[in-house]
Amino acid sequence: MFTHFDPSLFTFLQQLEKNNDREWFNANKQKYEDLVRGPALEFITEMQNWIPLISPHYEATPKKMGGSLMRVYRDVRFSKDKSPYKTNVGIQFRHEIGKDVHSPGFYMHIASEECFLAVGTWHPQPDALRAIREHIQRKPAAYQDAIEHTPFTEFYHMAGDSLVRPPKGYDTQSPMIEEIKRKDFIAICPLDREQLLEGNVCELAATRYGRAQPLQKFLCDALGLRF
Repeated sequence: MFTHFDPSLFTFLQQLEKNNDREWFNANKQKYEDLVRGPALEFITEMQNWIPLISPHYEATPKKMGGSLMRVYRDVRFSKDKSPYKTNVGIQFRHEIGKDVHSPGFYMHIASEECFLAVGTWHPQPDALRAIREHIQRKPAAYQDAIEHTPFTEFYHMAGDSLVRPPKGYDTQSPMIEEIKRKDFIAICPLDREQLLEGNVCELAATRYGRAQPLQKFLCDALGLRF
């Protein structure tokens, strides 16, 4: 049973930051498999026991490609930074209908400089974004409760990008206008590295994800998804 990560994972990520090129990575690919991808897949496998307790409609899929573990290769087509590899571990437990990282999900980010959990939907497609904004407009009290109740705010803060000006068609005087201006509906729960290296990381992640159930349910309701 997987319980926690090993410090060697962070050591490898730090080495990758200093040697972010294909020659070094290919020479150290087995270390990546042993120290990073292997433990991440073990974590995801164990989370198959926990995610259904939060919602039966989110999935933990321990596959090397196409599952909950995000690929190590960066998409550099439109980036000035041509470094070929990500220097973090990204894990997303998506909704069962989810096809990509824009789907509602529970996320874990592991990097040498920052570790955190996240919940919600990042850069939703235009139709989904509009549906969420309209749901906030229809049910402001439910949304406000989801992001302001103490079990949530004890660990999470809302994050992501927002519009400078309100989107067209919305009342600029609405008390919820700052929330309607959001382009991302995500919340972040910071983690200390030590929390990933001791105890039961799966139980910790599941407990923290559970604190965000009202927000995830609100987003699912907005998008017509089961929660």
